Amino acid sequence: MAEERKHIGPIQLPLIISRISWRDLAISLGPFVLICAAAVWVAFHFVRPAPPDTIVITSGPEGSQFHRSAERYQKVLERSGINLKILPSLGALENLKRLNDPDFEVDVGFVQGGLAGGENTDELVSLGSVFYEPVAVFYRSAKPIDRLSALKGRRIAIGPEGSGARALALTLLKSNGIEPGGSTRLLPLAGEAAVQALLNRKIDAAILMGDSATPTAFRKLLHVPGMRLFDFAQADAYVRRFRFLSKIELPPGSIDLGRNVPAKPLALIAPTVELVARTGLHPALSDLLIETAREVHGRGTLLQQAGEFPAPREQEYRISDDAARYYKSGKGFVYRYLPLWLASLVDRTVVVLVPLLVLLIPAMRIVPTLYSWRIRTRIYRRYGELMALERAVLEKTTPEQRAELIRRLDDIEKSGITTKIPGSFADELYVLRQHIHFVRGRLTGGTTTAMGMVETPGAAPDSAVKSNN
Repeated sequence: MAEERKHIGPIQLPLIISRISWRDLAISLGPFVLICAAAVWVAFHFVRPAPPDTIVITSGPEGSQFHRSAERYQKVLERSGINLKILPSLGALENLKRLNDPDFEVDVGFVQGGLAGGENTDELVSLGSVFYEPVAVFYRSAKPIDRLSALKGRRIAIGPEGSGARALALTLLKSNGIEPGGSTRLLPLAGEAAVQALLNRKIDAAILMGDSATPTAFRKLLHVPGMRLFDFAQADAYVRRFRFLSKIELPPGSIDLGRNVPAKPLALIAPTVELVARTGLHPALSDLLIETAREVHGRGTLLQQAGEFPAPREQEYRISDDAARYYKSGKGFVYRYLPLWLASLVDRTVVVLVPLLVLLIPAMRIVPTLYSWRIRTRIYRRYGELMALERAVLEKTTPEQRAELIRRLDDIEKSGITTKIPGSFADELYVLRQHIHFVRGRLTGGTTTAMGMVETPGAAPDSAVKSNN
């Protein structure tokens, strides 16, 4: 026996102590993981991608004010790593048609006010008005006239077909009772051709706008005897009737100080040119374009005050939400201090992280509670079975029934022992075993010690332990 005991070592028991139940943790976290995945999907679905590095602008004829402005935009945008592709056009009317054509590859364009009457502009937005295009009406007359209707029956240059100047001229003349096909001859002349025709007496009046109404053309025509610049005495009425028009007043001597031209304040009307974009323009590019417009058009001139443009004047096109936000509060924080590519990355990352944080913060409090509840539920389920057995003890039972109750009690104890419970919940499991021993004592007629052991009458404590094992 002594030799046998030499070979008997300590009993090797499999020690399986889990600090965490990964299955329960996965089930507890599962709903939140699914909700977070859905939130990320929604965020990626609605968040805009990174801004493209190329913008296409439809400008105007080469050498025109529209085209020169686009070239200045191009130089400014290069500093931010944006390539501006310039597409020449016949003018504002063609720009509007290009922007309205979904099959035409263009992002923004210069569009003069007064052209949207027959166009659907639902998919177009304005980034703001950028400068005035005054309407200058030159005419020959011994005496000044105060209404455009006085030009009825004369020869008038109104600009070529398809130009914005012609479209606006026809609108203004029609409001004064002058329409194509009547006694008035409306000629498709503009720019230098119209100026020369007026100087050579081939026409009686010319409605000049934009590149046709240059300071050089003004001086050349106003120095000719008998040539007059129409004073829009009804300017306030025009502005109220046509909301895309603005009133501009030229002070005395503003064109020629030496000769005091004009000799008295002169009223002009002018549509504003708007920077029009499609609704899908990236917000970062919207901010960048408005900032560029401010650098290009923000200086004071004869027709505008410094800082007057760009301006969010909602006329024929609604101001985009991104533009309205920019005019109200400026560029976003990250775009103000970081390069465009990095700011865009940070901006999109924040859009994804915010909903995640909104979900994860309450999850950090709910998941541990849910996890503990799942673990304790296994133990509490045994308590329910145990209470049912204890109620059965109070009733009169036969020896066979009592033996069946003891067998069921053994099953409860066995299931409690074999249940995988993390070590942090072991104290609750051992409390359950004490209660099981207490009920066992009720069934066997014994008593339960403070340590939860059963003592039967006439039996030693060791025998009670052996019977329980």
